[in-house]
Amino acid sequence: MDEKLRVIISGGGTGGHIFPAVSIANAIRSKHPDAEILFVGAEGRMEMQRVPAAGYEIKGLPICGFDRKNPLKNIKVLYKIWKSQRMAKKIIKQFRPMVAVGVGGYASGPTLNKAAAMGIPCLIQEQNSYAGVTNKLLAKKAEKICVAYDHMERFFPAEKIIKTGNPVRQSLLDTTLTREEALRSMNLHPENKTILLVGGSLGARTINESVLQHLEDIKKYHQVQFIWQTGKYYSAHIAEELKRLGKPENLLVTDFITDMGTAYKAADLVISRAGASSISEFCLIGKPVILVPSPNVAEDHQTKNAMALVEKDAALYVKDSEAPEKLIPLALETVYNDQQLNNLHTNILKLALPDSADIIADEVIKLAKWK
Repeated sequence: MDEKLRVIISGGGTGGHIFPAVSIANAIRSKHPDAEILFVGAEGRMEMQRVPAAGYEIKGLPICGFDRKNPLKNIKVLYKIWKSQRMAKKIIKQFRPMVAVGVGGYASGPTLNKAAAMGIPCLIQEQNSYAGVTNKLLAKKAEKICVAYDHMERFFPAEKIIKTGNPVRQSLLDTTLTREEALRSMNLHPENKTILLVGGSLGARTINESVLQHLEDIKKYHQVQFIWQTGKYYSAHIAEELKRLGKPENLLVTDFITDMGTAYKAADLVISRAGASSISEFCLIGKPVILVPSPNVAEDHQTKNAMALVEKDAALYVKDSEAPEKLIPLALETVYNDQQLNNLHTNILKLALPDSADIIADEVIKLAKWK
């Protein structure tokens, strides 16, 4: 390729979209160090901070989702979509990408629509087992569709699908610490069983309530230790509750974990939501997990993600509405069952799809050459 490679990557809204997008960009850069990569995101969403922190330029569109509860507010939404389409066209004209990549999220809609209309080849990456609305709409215009699950021809033209898996944060795979070293670095006991609870950067209310309702059980099992990421949104309330109820000594509480590689290495068992990126991480590191799918997502796709693992005996599942009662008792029962932990570890590893970012980057580069 004589001309310098230029790629637009669009999407975001959650870490589940942003982590794969940055991983794809890093893989492209590793193959073409002089490549120009421009991100297009949604104004006010987390990609506007996370992408620059990863070393890439980003442009923001005023795009947002429809308000299903207040239809009158959608007049403003329609204006924002129209404005975003115009802005996306201007960005594309100025940057002149050879290929456009969509990772899902609001911004990928207008960006890839305009790119396709201007004759630029498009690739979309669908992280979930149940395709998102934006990607379903974009599928007809895309040359390639990279997926992480089987049976995605339900949503996309079969001839366009490539099963690549979801790119994950490289830092998780690069952790060289042993379990004992990871535990010591967190001032925890290497000989004790360890349960890690994570609900994303903002937290998960149900997982947090499950802990608060079972503090007495946690105290009783003093040979099990808990690492609890509450999320920044809930941290003040939880601090007050623990002050009132008493914090068990075997409960390590933090609002946010910066080094997830070390936390995963320390854990014998993880409790987590069922976002696609998280599941891909658990598969690659072979981590036994209890999944509590969020009910507050489009088309209940987290439950579908979870069941894809549960059906293969690769994860355990607790319904969100039943978690406050059942989650902690199930976790305590599971963490002592070494045979079950080993089975979960073995089965989830079988579902790992390594080198996803490299495979997707190769497809992006092929499309750029074709252009």
